[in-house]
Amino acid sequence: MNFIKRVIVIALALVLAAFVMRNMDGFEITRTGWVHYAVMAIILAILNASLLPLLKTMTCGMIILTMGLFSLVLNALVFWLASTISTKLLGGGFSITSFWPALVGSVIVSLTTMFFAQDNKKSSRHDKQDN
Repeated sequence: MNFIKRVIVIALALVLAAFVMRNMDGFEITRTGWVHYAVMAIILAILNASLLPLLKTMTCGMIILTMGLFSLVLNALVFWLASTISTKLLGGGFSITSFWPALVGSVIVSLTTMFFAQDNKKSSRHDKQDN
């Protein structure tokens, strides 16, 4: 999935996460609008491509020891960092103030992105077979 498609999918996943988490303690949307979701999606895509692999490499022992569950913690921390950066950059938006909303949001975004990535792989396989 190229970068633009990934950002669009992440932005849609953020809209879904905001809808699901709207009444959760530690989560707040201070400003709405597609710009806030787009900026958060771009920041999250960049952090997922650059920082997350580095963190997973540095903590691979912990990931193996917990049978992969520590990856959820890393995803939540990157999601929280992306929220903090986008909130500081835009002066509002997707504000996360505790760990649990970050964990729930990162799981929602990960599952939604994984679903769309699988759908994209299936459609590209069908396109190749048609040619």
